[in-house]
Amino acid sequence: MAERDNRRDRRDRDENPEFADRLVAINRVSKTVKGGKRFGFAALVVVGDQRGRVGFGKGKAKEVPEAIRKATEQAKRSMIRVPLREGRTLHHDIEGRHGAGRVVMRTAVPGTGIIAGGPMRAVFEMLGLQDVVAKSLGSQNPYNMIRATIDGLKKEASPRMIAQRRGKKVGDILKKDEAPAAAEPEAAPAEA
Repeated sequence: MAERDNRRDRRDRDENPEFADRLVAINRVSKTVKGGKRFGFAALVVVGDQRGRVGFGKGKAKEVPEAIRKATEQAKRSMIRVPLREGRTLHHDIEGRHGAGRVVMRTAVPGTGIIAGGPMRAVFEMLGLQDVVAKSLGSQNPYNMIRATIDGLKKEASPRMIAQRRGKKVGDILKKDEAPAAAEPEAAPAEA
């Protein structure tokens, strides 16, 4: 049995060497029992490939390393893919919610960097975003902030996805509206 687990661990390491992980929060919890207190640890980890995939997980155990390992495994199982513009920023401004947590994420010009606080910064770094402006409104709980951030990132849509949904070409969606601009000069002389 132990040999099978070792093979599985080795295979997981070989398949996922490209993932980076970030420990966001660790919490010591205690349970009062007859003989005193029993301590345990809860860990919150964000995992990503820094090329558009990110996930988060939480793990609980009696020891810190075991809690981190469990959280990392759960994060790898719950990964989502997010389309990035030019591989560095978001396509459009988005808002995410979870419980009392609310986050606003805005696209940014090159050179802006990651302007975000705490847990949100970890998600953006693991996702591979380089330029983003974000604000957390409401809950400061790291679990709720990360869930709200992931909720917002799930709403992200690229022009290719929208074009596919509408049955059009990407160029048709990104093209500037020239017809209304041409119609305005004709309407101006008709003052008589």
